[in-house]
Amino acid sequence: MNEHPVSRPLRPSDRHGAPRRTRPGQWVLLALGALLTALGLAALVSGLVLAGAAAAQQDGRFLTTSPDRHQTITYALVGPPAVLDVGDTRVSPMPFLDRLGRVQVRVTAADPRQEIFVGVAETGDVDRYLEGVAHAELGSATESGDDTSARVPGERVPDRPGNQTFWADTDQGTGTRELVLDLRSGSWTLVVMNADATRPVWADLQLGARSELLGPLASGQLVGGLIGLVVGVPLLLLGAAGLGRDIDPRTPPRGTGPGAVLAGVPDRDGTPRPVSPVRVTGFLDAGLSRWLWLVKWLLVIPHLIVLAVLWFALVVTTVAAGVAVLFTGRYPPSWFSFCVGVLRWSWRVGFYSYSALGTDRYPPFTLARADHPAELEVAYPERLSRGLVLVKWWLLAIPHLLIIGVLAGGGSTWSSTGDDGTTTTGWGPSLLGLLVLVAGVLLLFTGRYRPELFALVMGINRWVNRVLAYVLLMRDEYPPFRLDQGPVEPRPVESPPHEAAAPWGRPAQDRAHDRAGDRPGDGPGDDRGGQDPAR
Repeated sequence: MNEHPVSRPLRPSDRHGAPRRTRPGQWVLLALGALLTALGLAALVSGLVLAGAAAAQQDGRFLTTSPDRHQTITYALVGPPAVLDVGDTRVSPMPFLDRLGRVQVRVTAADPRQEIFVGVAETGDVDRYLEGVAHAELGSATESGDDTSARVPGERVPDRPGNQTFWADTDQGTGTRELVLDLRSGSWTLVVMNADATRPVWADLQLGARSELLGPLASGQLVGGLIGLVVGVPLLLLGAAGLGRDIDPRTPPRGTGPGAVLAGVPDRDGTPRPVSPVRVTGFLDAGLSRWLWLVKWLLVIPHLIVLAVLWFALVVTTVAAGVAVLFTGRYPPSWFSFCVGVLRWSWRVGFYSYSALGTDRYPPFTLARADHPAELEVAYPERLSRGLVLVKWWLLAIPHLLIIGVLAGGGSTWSSTGDDGTTTTGWGPSLLGLLVLVAGVLLLFTGRYRPELFALVMGINRWVNRVLAYVLLMRDEYPPFRLDQGPVEPRPVESPPHEAAAPWGRPAQDRAHDRAGDRPGDGPGDDRGGQDPAR
């Protein structure tokens, strides 16, 4: 619990007027575009898979599984009944059934000298043949031995399976035996036995299938997927651009506007000092509820549903913006504002829930700046490197991704093998998850949130968001390898007012007012550059 809350400064929207309300039509465009794009991608992927499967079954080949060893100490391995209803082909022939699909069964005896039998018959005939005969369900027997729960007991010794006349399809002999089954109505059961009706039965089973319809299906999926992308992606990008313009209706020229001052405060010689262009703030609320954090996972579900759509749109927008940067060296301002809005919304939800537990104030459903303890800004860049856009999001970011994977990833897994050969797998939380859990437990029992613990949590979240801005191609500055703890960003060293450029396009003499009232953490009583007074 923060006993000395920091007074919150004025926000950019307070100085320049609140952003205009987002238009519902932009949300409709974004949602419809995201839906069509997602469906198009799914259809395209499935079409490629089907096309690969169709190519693999050329020249009459089947798509097969890997051989699986089955063994039982009983007389037979029996498959589960397969019930098909394709009509009475004797009354109404269906010539397309052979194109719809065929099934292949290949069985090889574990002992090359043993004759093996494989047959398919109607389930009723198989039940009568194996009545009183010990047998096992196919698929429940394993390589190490029989599953006794899958055995059907019996004392009767069966007749040779090859002497029976009810089989629809059979094959027997040494080596690999094969059945190719057409689709027919009825309830059918597969049986694997030794040809001499002895036990045990040890065999390798391999299943396959083919269909002449895979090619046409693949073509339809590919065409549908391309149509979905051609229609959905422009709608999504138009919606993202519209929402971005609604967030910042007066998009500033290059090098000015909200967030531009974050790029650095000029030194005496005009050289900008290194200041992070990503500003993440979060003010710990006083009097946090002891128990509310236990149910916040339920309360944030509406936000998570919306954020799932927004992050999908963010990924698509980032790809499109990367293409724009590659050819022009500029990030389209409206898309940039949209991406900042998504990061801002995500940070508010995380600050409210299990990234910080720093407030009980429910996050607003908006991409724009709002009166909330958690805020995020990213300075709009004048220019971006065309070459870095190809490598920074995956290659150059690898060191940071490895570190934040430990600091704030989804957790860690471990496994151990016992003396009996069994493997045990466990899961552990990330460092951030562990810190937030400790903070929640302390809050539950003491009613206080330790300020130094909150400062460390903020440092990890600040690192994560800086890396996100870099990976999302929003800035070229490489994120620093450090934890800037506390509720606000570290403040740069002061420069003389008459030599510093005036941010936000206002006179230089007003910069003192900016630092005193407009930068988070510079309010009354905060004389340590962003450190929580409670510390």
